[in-house]
Amino acid sequence: MINQISNQPSNQQMQNLVLYKKLNGIATIQLNRPENHNSLNTEMALRIQDLLDLAVSDEEIRVIILTGSGKSFCAGQDLDEMQRDNAPSIRDVLTLNHNPIVHKIKSSSKPVIAAVNGVAAGAGAVFALACDLIIAKNSASFIQAFTKIGLTPGSGSTYFLPRLIGMQKATAHLLLGTKISAEEAERLGMIYRAIQDEEYENELAKVCHQLCMMPAMSQAFTKFALQQSQTNDLCAQIDLEDELKCMAGQSEDYLEGVTAFFEKRVPVFNRQGTTTISQVKQSIALKTRQQLQLKAQMN
Repeated sequence: MINQISNQPSNQQMQNLVLYKKLNGIATIQLNRPENHNSLNTEMALRIQDLLDLAVSDEEIRVIILTGSGKSFCAGQDLDEMQRDNAPSIRDVLTLNHNPIVHKIKSSSKPVIAAVNGVAAGAGAVFALACDLIIAKNSASFIQAFTKIGLTPGSGSTYFLPRLIGMQKATAHLLLGTKISAEEAERLGMIYRAIQDEEYENELAKVCHQLCMMPAMSQAFTKFALQQSQTNDLCAQIDLEDELKCMAGQSEDYLEGVTAFFEKRVPVFNRQGTTTISQVKQSIALKTRQQLQLKAQMN
């Protein structure tokens, strides 16, 4: 019994596995198993989910950073965990650990930056691809070598990669398990920027500061529109853009932006409450019902 208890991670140990820092409107979620290249176990995955929820719900947070400690971003799933007597099933790892992280990143109303400080492999690479912006050190790299251990890609790999780099490059990367350098990833359009290692921290800080100064509602609406563009046709997307733009046009941030433009000064955004994505969805649903009723009356 004593051995079983000692093998269970304490709350402090779990917190140390993933660090959380809040500073100047930026929440940093940092995977902290550098000795294991930040490979992901169940405790880490659940804590990442909790910290993403925490950052999104915190009104003071404008930007979320996901990064790793040491020389790696994240080496993917901890394979040692999968060999234990009480190992979780692959389905549980996907549905309870990995997939929720991807969904929380994509559904976040706030920009999420993958600050890729080293190798991003397997699920770690997918977490990075799910983020809104990927900023990597020049020395970083990306690899999804699932086929080399008899597995297939998961948690959105086959969704993100073809959309980012095209079907041919995505197919080769996933079938052959090839490594893509940060410079090549930028050239392919897979990531936003690859930065010289010595300039990385300063450049990352600049991007975060710029995002923090932007209107939060506009950013949330823009993220939502980009996500919906993956499935909408042109007409539906234009309707959505119209709705979002009209709602943004009623905000204090829009008034401030226009006023600052004419006064030739830097705008100060986010001083008033903002419309939420749920309110946008309700408005769009109402408009759709009205259009359907109108069509029915005409027929």
